[in-house]
Amino acid sequence: MNFFSKTQEAYQTVDCGELEQIIKSNGSSIGLIDVRTEGEHQSGHIPNSLNINVMSPDFVNKLEKLDKNKTYYVYCASGNRSKTACGQMAHMGFADINNVRMGMMGWSGEIE
Repeated sequence: MNFFSKTQEAYQTVDCGELEQIIKSNGSSIGLIDVRTEGEHQSGHIPNSLNINVMSPDFVNKLEKLDKNKTYYVYCASGNRSKTACGQMAHMGFADINNVRMGMMGWSGEIE
C-alpha cells in the first residue's frame, strides 16, 4: 500500500477565475450554491446563486430537492465550509461537484 498516492476526491476544486470564465460561457446550465449563512449571502453573493446554509439543520433536506445530475459550483467565505458541503453532496450521489477555492475572499467577479 502506498500512503503517498493521492486518493481520488469525490469532487473537483476550481479557482475563482476559472469559475468566472465558466459562468460567462455556460452560466445558465450550472448550479451555484452559496453555503454561507443567510446574512452572509445577503451582504453580497455571486449572481444567481442558491443560498443553502451548510450549518442549517435542513441542509440535507434542501439538497435532496436538487437535480443530482447537474453540475454544481459550491462556495462559502474561504473554501472550508464549501469543502464540507461538497463532501456531503458526494456522499448523497451528486455527479459533478466543484468546490470554489478561496470562496468569496478570492472572488473578484460580479456581486449582487
